[in-house]
Amino acid sequence: MALLRTGRRPGGTRDNTWPGFVDALSTLLLVIIFLLSIFMLAQFFLGQALSGRDEALDKLRTQVLELSDLLNLQRQANDDLRANVTQLSASLQVADGDREQLQRRIQELEADIAEAEGTNGYVARSSDEQQKIISDLQSRYNVAMDSLNKERNMSKAARDEVEVLNQQLASLRQQLAALNTALEASEANDKEQEAVIKNLSERLNTALASKVAELNQFRSNFFGKLRQVLGDRSDIRIQGDRFIFQSEVLFASGSATLGEGGQQEMDKLADTLSSIMKTIPKDVDWILRVDGHTDVLPIRTAQFPSNWDLSTARALSVVKYLISRGIPADRLAATGFGQFHPLDPNDNPDAYRRNRRIEMRLDQR
Repeated sequence: MALLRTGRRPGGTRDNTWPGFVDALSTLLLVIIFLLSIFMLAQFFLGQALSGRDEALDKLRTQVLELSDLLNLQRQANDDLRANVTQLSASLQVADGDREQLQRRIQELEADIAEAEGTNGYVARSSDEQQKIISDLQSRYNVAMDSLNKERNMSKAARDEVEVLNQQLASLRQQLAALNTALEASEANDKEQEAVIKNLSERLNTALASKVAELNQFRSNFFGKLRQVLGDRSDIRIQGDRFIFQSEVLFASGSATLGEGGQQEMDKLADTLSSIMKTIPKDVDWILRVDGHTDVLPIRTAQFPSNWDLSTARALSVVKYLISRGIPADRLAATGFGQFHPLDPNDNPDAYRRNRRIEMRLDQR
């Protein structure tokens, strides 16, 4: 209820009205008290609910512990059951082994019973059968004794053979000793022969060197006289131990027939060789080798299918002409090399001309 307030207005009059904000504050205070009452009630009920939930949680924890204990008991029971099963399996295996042993023992007993029955049957035979068996055994005994006597005789013969073999072995050993002595003597003789052969080889090498030197001397004389006879020409030259004729001197192009100029040169060669032959000792086994060479330009004709054929034909033509001039055939040899041994490897006309040639070499067989 609004309270009255007294006061004075201007002019000297009293004001008895209650301010309005006081009512508002009273109302607000009542609302706050009401809200506090509701909050307190809510707190009370919430506390009751939380208290019930904690009790439920405690009950659940108790049940979980009980279930854990039961699970542990169940696991222990399972372990005990497994141990029992393992023990029972071992006992069963032992029982199986005992059963097998009993079965084997039963089989042995049955075999003994059968043998005993057979023995009883054997004892129950008639005396005639026993006599037959004894007679059979006696016959077998006699046969065995005969075999034994034969074995003894064979053993005596074998011993005799062994004695003979020992004697032969001793004889072979004596022969082997004699052969070893002969072998040692032969080895000593071989060493002496090796020394003699070495000496002979050295002497032979010395003789060969002497003959080679002697042949070189005759070769020098032959080439020197041939140079004097043929004159100083660029197309006929001496190179090392060879006397070289250019093919153009002896043959026409693509031909293996000696031309007139070639025959004249070969006549000079034959005369010079004939004069030198008279001074060469008979124990010097010399030979004049005639080698034919061509250039790399190929030739393919019916008469000469290749350069090899042409070079060989030219060498043979020279050899045959020298034979016709009185040079012994056994002192001559013809060889064709084709284009495979050039003097000048260049690829030009001058190199071709130098490579087309007939080489002559006084050599030892």
